[in-house]
Amino acid sequence: MSYKLPVEMESKDNESLHEFEDEILSIPEMKGQKSQPIQALGEGSFSGGLQARGNKMWRNAVCKSIKTVVFSNKLNMLMPFGPLAIFVHIFTGHNGWVFFLTLLGITPLAERLGYATEQLAFYTGPTVGGLLNATFGNATELIISIYALKHGMLRVVQQSLLGSILSNMLLVLGCAFFSGGLVFQEKEQVFDKATAVMNSGLLLMAVMGLLFPAVLHFTHTEVHFGKSELALSRFSSCIMLLAYATYLFYQLKSQKNQYVPLNEEGAQNEENSDDDDETPEISKWESIIWLVIMTSWISFLSEYLVNAIEGASVSWKIPISFISVILLPIVGNAAEHASAVMFAMKDKLDISLGVAIGSSTQISMFGIPFCVVIGWIMGRPMDLNFQLFETATLFITVLVVAFLLQDGTSNYFKGCCKFLCSCRSFSCRSVLIVLV
Repeated sequence: MSYKLPVEMESKDNESLHEFEDEILSIPEMKGQKSQPIQALGEGSFSGGLQARGNKMWRNAVCKSIKTVVFSNKLNMLMPFGPLAIFVHIFTGHNGWVFFLTLLGITPLAERLGYATEQLAFYTGPTVGGLLNATFGNATELIISIYALKHGMLRVVQQSLLGSILSNMLLVLGCAFFSGGLVFQEKEQVFDKATAVMNSGLLLMAVMGLLFPAVLHFTHTEVHFGKSELALSRFSSCIMLLAYATYLFYQLKSQKNQYVPLNEEGAQNEENSDDDDETPEISKWESIIWLVIMTSWISFLSEYLVNAIEGASVSWKIPISFISVILLPIVGNAAEHASAVMFAMKDKLDISLGVAIGSSTQISMFGIPFCVVIGWIMGRPMDLNFQLFETATLFITVLVVAFLLQDGTSNYFKGCCKFLCSCRSFSCRSVLIVLV
């Protein structure tokens, strides 16, 4: 009984309290005054929660994008060498180390530039994506060439672009064919013969554009010495740019399925297409933002690279020709070399050809004439006279590659032939550099 009495008293107090609240709520003025603060408090807490949640999601997206792009590849461990090169330039001014560190710093940036382009290709389609990949894949060479033009290093521009073409056609494609042939020894790998023949024709057209100014110069048949050669080079460059624009239009409009892999019967390889069902790792706008960031950073480091070429040549006692022909092409093509070999080992030779021959076609038909036009705008006498030896080397290289690609098949013997041709070309250029 003693325990029951307090409980009854407490229940009566609670009932009276609820009755008092109901009376207050029954009054309209009091009801509005009470519900309004509660509603305002709820709306304020809800909007504040949404804002905090949105900021957290934005931070998580940025961290995830940085982790995917920057920390997902071991080659990116070379990225700190770029800022280190700037510090070395500021505090020591040693051009040899500045050139070496900048060379290392640009290499992963060129690879990440290609990665961002590949991610953007998921949203633009295969044809436009392939063109974007070819364009930004050679962006490093074009940026370095423009800065070299700005400083009047015309031979550096010519030799670096020529080195990129030869290394792509002989070294890269040879290693890809050789590696793929070793993996698939029981069969001959096949690729789209029509695409290879078309690119070979464009390369021969580029050689024709380079051959005429060289012949005009060495036969001494110019009406006005120096001026006729430069005028012919600029006119030929405009024709080459127009031909390349026509080629792009043809790819975009008429040959949308041009780079679909083929099997032994010439039909579409469904197994390869099933293996290629990949999903993008970053969004479209993330890809665009990373393209802008990588291109800007490469442009910034290219200024230091070009400024340090002559000093590095003196301090290391290496000819500038060796730096231009051998070292500079490695910067922009290192990642492409590895990817071409990997795709060939997966029996995806069409992609390997697109990387090697497509890149060579774009440099010869777009990169070189584009530099001539840019030099024309800058007032630099950039021409298509690549000297007789370099032009003859390019002409023979294009003929060898065209003959080896004409049947649409590949094996390790063809790859070995191309690799040996690249070694011979390298040795000839090395002897020429030493003699010069």
